[in-house]
Amino acid sequence: MANLIDSIDERTKLAGTNHLEVLLFNLGTNDETGRNEVFGINVFKVREVLNVPDITTAPEMPEGVEGFVSLRGDMVPIINLQKFCNLQSADEPRILMITEYNTHVQGFLVAAVDTIQRLNWGQVKEPPPLLSKRLGGLVTAVSELDDERLVMIMDVEKVLADAGGFYEDMKLENIQKLNADKTYTILFADDSAIARKQITTTLEHMGVKYIQNVNGAKAWNELDKMATRCEDAGTDIMDEIQLVLTDVEMPEMDGYVLTQKIKSDPRLKHLPVVMHSSLTAVANQSMGKNVGADAYVPKFQPQELAATLEDFFERGVV
Repeated sequence: MANLIDSIDERTKLAGTNHLEVLLFNLGTNDETGRNEVFGINVFKVREVLNVPDITTAPEMPEGVEGFVSLRGDMVPIINLQKFCNLQSADEPRILMITEYNTHVQGFLVAAVDTIQRLNWGQVKEPPPLLSKRLGGLVTAVSELDDERLVMIMDVEKVLADAGGFYEDMKLENIQKLNADKTYTILFADDSAIARKQITTTLEHMGVKYIQNVNGAKAWNELDKMATRCEDAGTDIMDEIQLVLTDVEMPEMDGYVLTQKIKSDPRLKHLPVVMHSSLTAVANQSMGKNVGADAYVPKFQPQELAATLEDFFERGVV
């Protein structure tokens, strides 16, 4: 137990260092290409790794969803990533990774797991369009390991959204449009196309304007230019945007570093920053507060996101 606590404490200290730790795994050797490609998943999202137990099948399951396993009394849905990624391989999945996203627990069948690798987000880049297209947008970032292997960070949010049934449909009926007499604009950053769509749908329903970016580095460049322009004009940046919404995991610059930079910049420090992440554990929320985030909202919960934004607007914080 002590080792586990020490491990969690050590990883918690990564907040603000622009590092992350990923568990490397593979889906087996591709029969067509002969390659055994390496994927990664944030260790904060992995609850446990075990040999594949008996899986209970069910009728009319979505493509790639094998069924359920009983895990300490809970029925956990199981996704076969080999099938989901349309990878033909003679290597049968032997390992089950139990993960948690937005308080939802699910398992991923993979051929094998490797090691935990610490990466610098600065060395993690957007995937080339050709690679992204080949994998159907399922890879959100790529990075080269010390041994020159390429690791692809899987967009698990897209996997869960495409698999169906893991996220409820967007419930927007109780979200009201904001006061038409005022105009609100936020800047947000998220590397997941699925998440960006969810955010823009919510904001448009609220009548909030937005500037979107695909990672923290691009968001910071946008904010820096905006702050310089306002400083030269003698105006307040909050006349242009009233809030920043940021994901945590992003290539080049993560949400923790983005928040730190905003809060340490005299031109920007009064801008409210709301973290919007599928990492919903208490430790992750504490990490957000430690770097200066004003609020922390789970992803794919539009009503909670809308309520949080509206609260900032109505309190006159923005």
